[in-house]
Amino acid sequence: MATETGQRRSASLTSPRRWVESLSDTQFAYLLLTPCLLVFGVIAFWPLARTFQMSLHADLLYGAERIGPFVGFENYVELLTGERNAALPRPFFDPSQLFTSALTVTIIFTVVSVFFETLLGFGQALILNQEFRGRRWARVAIILPWAVPIVIQGMIFFLLFQPTIGFLVEPLQQLGIFSSTPQANSVESLIIVIVADVWKTSAFMALIILAGLQSIDRSLYDVADVAGASKFERFKTITLPLVLPSVLVAMLFRTIGAMRVFGLIETVSSCSTVPSLSCLVVQAFSSSRYASAATVAFVTAAIIGIVVSVYIVKFADVEGGGGF
Repeated sequence: MATETGQRRSASLTSPRRWVESLSDTQFAYLLLTPCLLVFGVIAFWPLARTFQMSLHADLLYGAERIGPFVGFENYVELLTGERNAALPRPFFDPSQLFTSALTVTIIFTVVSVFFETLLGFGQALILNQEFRGRRWARVAIILPWAVPIVIQGMIFFLLFQPTIGFLVEPLQQLGIFSSTPQANSVESLIIVIVADVWKTSAFMALIILAGLQSIDRSLYDVADVAGASKFERFKTITLPLVLPSVLVAMLFRTIGAMRVFGLIETVSSCSTVPSLSCLVVQAFSSSRYASAATVAFVTAAIIGIVVSVYIVKFADVEGGGGF
């Protein structure tokens, strides 16, 4: 009887072991990551679920409660149709106010800044991937802006474009590019914020793309040299296809960061002059419109989720050899 019990216990112990041993390397890796993914899932999705729950209620400006009665998707309908714009510090979307609407300002900032950051970061990575004297110092010079805190970065550009002390205001005014008070103008302030963001985060793009460049097998270039390929042909057939996944990863991270921009705007200009989606959330929350703030926040999260999905699909196409 004792022997049979021991055999049953041994079989019950070996069954999970055999199941684990039968897993592939990828399945075993996901198994090890499961506890971490569960923890991060709870941390990420609980605030998102709470925000969505708050967005289904009305604003309550007076009283002890933070939110009013349940109204369903009324907040979303009013936000997307423009009916809620009058109650918000700045309109969520208004075709007649492209540079003072939070959605269009965020889109313009994201597209323009990520484009130039990718372009400059790619160029910097190509330079740093070459062997030349003083390459270490060049890397330090390129990476240094990325190490500057956002508040310091914002104050630098705030002082550069101050009408009384900023030495860039008068030359740009004489060229007809800026007015005498650029930080009071929505379009000019948005340009300053974009320049400040490109100055700082193009180094981040360069680092990720440089890692992709250095992972390319150097023997491929030797074969191309033997075949008589030009520098442009080597770039087109070897460098660009193999570094493209790294470029997409860098663009994904920067797009997510650009769509959540807040601190840089607040330090360079103000959220009233350059209203982004994050600015709109903070301003609505500060004015005790908690349900409206939650609605804008959830819509922002949904937009970021759609953008991330597009990047993931494109990344899968590139990894599968589909290219652009």
